[in-house]
Formats: sequence, structure tokens, C-alpha cells
Amino acid sequence: MIVRPNAKINIGLNIVEKRSDGFHNIETLMVPFGLTDELKLTENKHIGAKKFELVIDGLAVDGALDSNLVSRAYHLINADFNLPPVKVVLRKQIPMGAGLGGGSADCAFMITALNKMFDLKLNVLEMQRYASMLGSDCALFVENKPAFATSRGEILKPVKINLKDYYIVVVKPNVHVNTAQAYKLLTPHAPEYPILGLIDKKPEEWQGKMVNDFEEPIFNMFPILPKIKGELYRLGASFASMSGSGSAIYGLFSAEPDMARFKFDDCFVWCGKMK
Repeated sequence: MIVRPNAKINIGLNIVEKRSDGFHNIETLMVPFGLTDELKLTENKHIGAKKFELVIDGLAVDGALDSNLVSRAYHLINADFNLPPVKVVLRKQIPMGAGLGGGSADCAFMITALNKMFDLKLNVLEMQRYASMLGSDCALFVENKPAFATSRGEILKPVKINLKDYYIVVVKPNVHVNTAQAYKLLTPHAPEYPILGLIDKKPEEWQGKMVNDFEEPIFNMFPILPKIKGELYRLGASFASMSGSGSAIYGLFSAEPDMARFKFDDCFVWCGKMK
């Protein structure tokens, strides 16, 4: 079985308050888009086969294989269902440390693939519960539809947003943002412009109102990021923002942009049509 976990962007990200458990309550609109990894799952029927095997190619992935969210998703489901041995090949194409949710998508797609592959008969809520045990935004990718996320990002409210006429450009420079450190630089506050009050407006009307609270401190740390955002506006973006805690910057364009004019080197760059 082959599945293709896709990335997401954050449209607006408000850090509302610090929680007693050390986490933060947030508000954000998460929207999936077409940049994908690939997961190939094969049941390993050879006698003496390892219970689970993960092979990764493509972009570099940090950390040990057994701590990867794909491995953890398998072992979480296996604990309740005693699954057959499985080999997984993950072709990584969504950059890590970008705020694009690639690892979370891999995790959720692994859960939904196992459910289908072995007819586990898990419903959406049950799969979301498993996914939430592995990461705050993993549950988004079970249904894989735009959602307004609150609490730590795991409480999801489906929303309708029409971006199908827009192109998206994603740029990630060679910059790594430590999310835990980024949170320490923030002062939680109520948003001046609530996200749900803006999503019916066109992206052209979001500038200065649809805010990612991480931008100010992270931009101060890495000056290349605001320069990339400015470059996307120079190329004609209707709206540009950092996704999550970074370091990817995306731009939404009402017409296909001429990326030959993009002037920054040594960056991961992806362009496609929104769904």
C-alpha cells in the first residue's frame, strides 16, 4: 500500500495563554496542501521477519528510527491489535523543522493506512484519538481537511475556506527554529483580529490582520526570514506568512508566480496549486 502524507500551512497563529501544564493554548487555521511525502507499507510474511522495519530516503531526517512518528504510530496501534510484521519505506520530501507538519502527517497517514490495510474498523474519532497521543497537530491529517485548531492544537473544528484559485509557494531556508525556545520568547495575548472573523475575506485583505505571533521573535533571530517574506510580496503574493513556528515562509498568489525571478539561493522551494 502506498499513501502520500501531505503538508499543511498555518493561516494565522495566535498564542492565547500559558497553561498550568506548561503548554500553551493556541488558535490557528490549519490548511492541508499538495507537498507530500510517500509511505509504502508492505506486510512482511517471511518467517522470522522483524515485527517492524522502517527505511527512510529522500530528505534527511533527524533522530533514531524507533523514535520516528511512523514507528511510534505502528507500535501504538500494534499494542491494541497485535498487527502482522510490517516494513515501511518513507520517502521524505516535506522538510523538517519547517512548521509544515510533515512528521505529523506521516504519523496520521500511517494510522489510517494500517486501519485500511488490516481492516481494523477504527472510525475517524478513534483514529484521531490515537493520533493526538503522538502529537498536537497529528489529528488534523486523519480527515485531512481545513480546521480551526484550539487548545494545544488538538481540538479541531472543520471550517470551509476556498483557496482553490490560488497558487502557493513555500520557501524554507537553511534555518532551524527550536519551537520550545520560540515559545519562551512570546507573551500570550488575545488576538486583535480573531482568525474566524477573517477567513471569509480574500487573502488580499488579510495583510496586517492575519498574524502569526511567532513571526516577530523568530524574524528577529533570523533576518533572512522577513527578507523571504518581502520577496514573496515582491513577486506578487496576495498574502505571505511564516507557517507554525517556522522556518518555512509561504505565499498565496492569485496567479501563477514567475519563480525564475526569486532571488534567494540555498533554499527549499515548492510551488503548486491549492486544492
